[in-house]
Amino acid sequence: MESAMSNPLQQQFTQLLTELDSHIIGQPHLTQRMVMAMLADGHLLVEGPPGLAKTKAIKTLASLIEGSYQRIQFTPDLLPSDITGTEIYRQETGEFSLQKGPIFHNLILADEINRAPAKVQSALLEAMAEDQVTVGKHTLPLDKLFMVMATQNPIEQEGTYPLPEAQLDRFMLHVEIHYPAKQAEKAILDLVENEARDKHLALPEPISQQALFEARNQVLDIYMSEELKDYLVELVLATREAGKYDEQIGRYIEYGVSPRATLALSRCARVTAWLQARDYVTPEDVQSVVHDVFRHRLLVSYEGEAAGQTPDTILDSLLKLIPVV
Repeated sequence: MESAMSNPLQQQFTQLLTELDSHIIGQPHLTQRMVMAMLADGHLLVEGPPGLAKTKAIKTLASLIEGSYQRIQFTPDLLPSDITGTEIYRQETGEFSLQKGPIFHNLILADEINRAPAKVQSALLEAMAEDQVTVGKHTLPLDKLFMVMATQNPIEQEGTYPLPEAQLDRFMLHVEIHYPAKQAEKAILDLVENEARDKHLALPEPISQQALFEARNQVLDIYMSEELKDYLVELVLATREAGKYDEQIGRYIEYGVSPRATLALSRCARVTAWLQARDYVTPEDVQSVVHDVFRHRLLVSYEGEAAGQTPDTILDSLLKLIPVV
């Protein structure tokens, strides 16, 4: 297999990450996961306190990729038709015409997604699950490049609607972000002052959709050994049968992760290797993404919550118990 070291596509996406990090200071994990979700053909859920540039990060990524971008502000009074579109009666013709909604774009920012009621969540779920939207009697396919990047605020829970497990499972990654370090905070101050002086800072030429699709194919070609596949599957099964490894941890888990998590973990581990200019996956690649892939799919039991356990602490314990290949 040809080494990725001389791969111009890989270099393009490395430069994309560098560009993102120059605009989004102190959040390298977020920027890396956004690019990972795009290369892995998945959707991304970002959770963090207000003011951490979640919306700006997603908007900046959209400006660096060829395609249409749409921000949807989720509110309690939002209707499914506000997302999918509706049929409008034209009096002059006596017929109904289809008015497409904002979901018919390539990159969708679902801002504060947990503020929308269940009917809206259901409409979004069809788009994320089946790459299609039903409006009245019409079922319309979405573009090949379709990615939902959703945000939610973990602090203010009043007036929110927790995302159902079926929809959470449709997000390939659930990324938690935190406040930046001291040096990053100072760099943010300088960046904002510079942007205030020049609001028209030039961005590089967007990466074409063709290049993105080609990069996705290269990611799928990254080699994963049979032993590593066994290790990956063992991690998945451990969330469902944790009692085999540790009886106490087994009581902390209500439900393990779905088969969709297996596929997501494999794809994200391959993206990690590809971005690091390798043509093979290592156990470290799998371990580096397992928390973001499993976090929202692993349900902690009441006993686990009472013991102060979280999906992350449980996964930390499981990683120590599962032997590495």
